Amino acid sequence: MTDDPIELDQHRGMAAQKATELRRLRVDVEANAKALMERQTELETHLLAAPAQTWPEAAEKAHYLLTLFAASPAAQDPRRQRLISDVLEDFRRLSNETGG
Repeated sequence: MTDDPIELDQHRGMAAQKATELRRLRVDVEANAKALMERQTELETHLLAAPAQTWPEAAEKAHYLLTLFAASPAAQDPRRQRLISDVLEDFRRLSNETGG
């Protein structure tokens, strides 16, 4: 008897190997999505905890919301994409000018 693990995937056909790999990937994606949702909730709780004390803090909150909006179907219009990009760049530039 050996302590070495047996690689069972080698003994299955290609279709079974592919199905197993797809299941593993799906489980990983679901776990990552759950972790992302938990981190988003944590971030939003933090953002809601107190009003911004500086313009850069307010810009950070707006940046988060614009990023969420940018992923929505309503934001797919090229003009809106340009506006979002321009506003995010404005936030970055103005935050650097104020030392934030």
